[in-house]
Amino acid sequence: MIMNKFKKLLLIAFASTALFGCNGSDSDEVKPIKLKLAMVVPDNSNYAAGARALSEEVKKATDGRILVDVYAGGTLGGERDTVELAMANNLDIAAAANAVMTNFIPEMAILDQAYLWDNIEQAHAAVDGELGKLIKREALKHGLHVIGFMESGFRDTFSKNPINTIDDFKGVTIRTMENSYHQAAFKSFGAMPVAMPSNEVFTGLQQGTIDAAENAVSDCLASGFYEVTKNITYTKHAYVYILLAMSDKGWNKIPEDLRAKFQEGVDKGVAAQRELLLKANADATEILKEKGVTFHSTDINQLKAAYEKMNVQHTFDPEWQAAVDKAKSQY
Repeated sequence: MIMNKFKKLLLIAFASTALFGCNGSDSDEVKPIKLKLAMVVPDNSNYAAGARALSEEVKKATDGRILVDVYAGGTLGGERDTVELAMANNLDIAAAANAVMTNFIPEMAILDQAYLWDNIEQAHAAVDGELGKLIKREALKHGLHVIGFMESGFRDTFSKNPINTIDDFKGVTIRTMENSYHQAAFKSFGAMPVAMPSNEVFTGLQQGTIDAAENAVSDCLASGFYEVTKNITYTKHAYVYILLAMSDKGWNKIPEDLRAKFQEGVDKGVAAQRELLLKANADATEILKEKGVTFHSTDINQLKAAYEKMNVQHTFDPEWQAAVDKAKSQY
């Protein structure tokens, strides 16, 4: 009798354990997949807003099964740092400018040229088409899945003193990215380019280490540069993309049946950021004018001619050059 009762208790305990284990498994299965996306740009920038839009679109497309947490303001490191973290599978998604990615994919230097694109349509056609495919192919060799191309678009010049003509660039110390093509452009204008981390630019302008900087107009507002630079000149000297590079480990977190939906959400988020950039630049222009910033036009053809006169080496991989030429011929 006692033995029979003991056996019954064992069976009940076993059944309870099995049921508990089964419920635990179900609970694990419904937990959303969380991905970290790192950015160096300020949280109040259109880029961070675009990343949050991407997060919402991914959540919507996957019915809440994939969540993207955005870490802006360089909280997880600089652009190159986060790309290397993603390469080492220690970060899910890194956001980095194309000039940074050139350190790992040398062929991408083709995008670093000053005055490469005549308009936004050409720039989009390139990365949304053949050139984008080449970048994705090469990134995979480094364990990175390029899932989208956000952008900061055409860059202009912010300066303490007005710059109206190419002669006004003479002797001006300007911060640029560590990019030989961008630096060559400003040298050709007569300026003195200095590579400097983005988080040191405000202090550099404030202390007089540099006289000018360059970026999208909206960045002048978001980063507070207008407090120390009261002039913006439309130089449109470079077009910059922000690649979203996903680690192999992060990509493999996504079940195969969700990958297409995840990418659909990313694509919508990227499109939203591009629209946000245009609006941010337009809104920033009006706000900056109210804050006492003066906008200047200059002869871009003269700047372009000076750059071309520098005879910067433009020998690129033929396959990549063909992709660029194709995009330029479309618009």
